[in-house]
Amino acid sequence: MGAQAADFRSPAVGLLLLGLGSDLHRHLHRPPVHKVLAFLCPVCHLVVPGLGQAAPGRPDHPVRQTLDHLEVHEGLLPRQRIRSNLMTLPLWFRAPFIRDYIMSVGLVTSEKESAGHILSKKDGGNLLAIIIGGSQEALDARPGAYRLLLKNRKGFIRLALIYGAALVPIFSFGENNLFNQVENTSGSLLRRVQNRLQKIMGISLPLFHGRGVFQYSFGFMPFRQPINTVVGKPIQVPKTLQPSEREVNQLHQRYINELCKLFEEHKLKFNVPTDQHLEFC
Repeated sequence: MGAQAADFRSPAVGLLLLGLGSDLHRHLHRPPVHKVLAFLCPVCHLVVPGLGQAAPGRPDHPVRQTLDHLEVHEGLLPRQRIRSNLMTLPLWFRAPFIRDYIMSVGLVTSEKESAGHILSKKDGGNLLAIIIGGSQEALDARPGAYRLLLKNRKGFIRLALIYGAALVPIFSFGENNLFNQVENTSGSLLRRVQNRLQKIMGISLPLFHGRGVFQYSFGFMPFRQPINTVVGKPIQVPKTLQPSEREVNQLHQRYINELCKLFEEHKLKFNVPTDQHLEFC
């Protein structure tokens, strides 16, 4: 069944998202499940330490509202004792005060142990959101780009199989239009430096620019562009304590196919060219 628009349009918050809005579109879901892995694509320019990562915990942030809407919509999760968490880099948990703030709004470290702890809770009602491409994918984020770092990332698939968690693909149209980025093609000096720094520090440093507060020529505020988040149908996953490589690869390919289907079904609504398709690396 086709997607339906949610009944809200919320102002986004935080330094990076000031002046933006987000629309949520979702598919009708199948019967309730007790554990869900939700995957957000593409990764936005989460380039200011702490702000872009922590803001989703705030109730009026579009990512937070996406998670909240997943919790209660069409019985995707049981309506009682629902908990949603967004994974972020372990780096932010080493900083005093920032660590306490992001923990208070439901963020957890992007480590296997954290995911296992949340998904193994016996009382159910757990929703874990992961931005798969992470900081490395941000280096390819620019207007008109639809390149996702997903081809060889299968750890989340293995987690879903081990804990029997449903997979929910999510794609945000327009997210890469928030900022321009200095050209950093693969193999260039700038890209080599960025890749090196990313390996050392664990975060990427894209050279981005947007608009100013009172002018639109240059600045570090995001452009006023709509973000339309589309939530796909959950992929039911049988619990497999020791998944084989074949099972992992099959589910991984199925997830990619569902994400491509979600993109193709909605791209024309959001002014994406007909010949534009998702690119996986």
